Amino acid sequence: MDKQILLKQYFGHGGFRPGQEPLVDALLSGRDALGVMPTGAGKSVCYQLPALLLPGLTLVISPLISLMKDQVAALAQAGIPAAYINSSLDAEEYREVYRRVRRGDCKLLYVAPERLQAEGFRRLLGELPVSLVAVDEAHCVSQWGQDFRPSYLEIAELVRALPVRPPVGAFTATATAAVRRDIETLLELRDPLR
Repeated sequence: MDKQILLKQYFGHGGFRPGQEPLVDALLSGRDALGVMPTGAGKSVCYQLPALLLPGLTLVISPLISLMKDQVAALAQAGIPAAYINSSLDAEEYREVYRRVRRGDCKLLYVAPERLQAEGFRRLLGELPVSLVAVDEAHCVSQWGQDFRPSYLEIAELVRALPVRPPVGAFTATATAAVRRDIETLLELRDPLR
């Protein structure tokens, strides 16, 4: 399927916004990417569109429950199978998301970074073909950023533990040069497109 067709069909855009297409192409080609784009510039399309074109699951690490819920709801409305795992789910909802993911009924799975430490979640990922890891609000990995989250430091280890290392896309709206360096180093990005 053509990326331009999917962009129109699922996201309603006749063309890419500045910066989006090179990031999409990098991730589709297996290259890591770092996207620093202003709020509202369409960072999420940069990993949601590749998720539709790649064969396995796209894991999206996001720090905000409300953002996860909004994005999954918008994806569902567009006909894109997505789910989230966070503390707002009860035990049965967790099990249902795990079942959907195991059946291949999700293209995107949103998780809070704290979930990466859960042994059951790591086992689940070990069973799946993970085609892409997207890190939203990637500045949270840096102690120089305004929203440092220690659990973001677990991301590189999780990616290393996957059976096959997928491309990693890191996205944020604001990052100083020091924060960008931290993102690349602490997420172990390999020759990322910037």
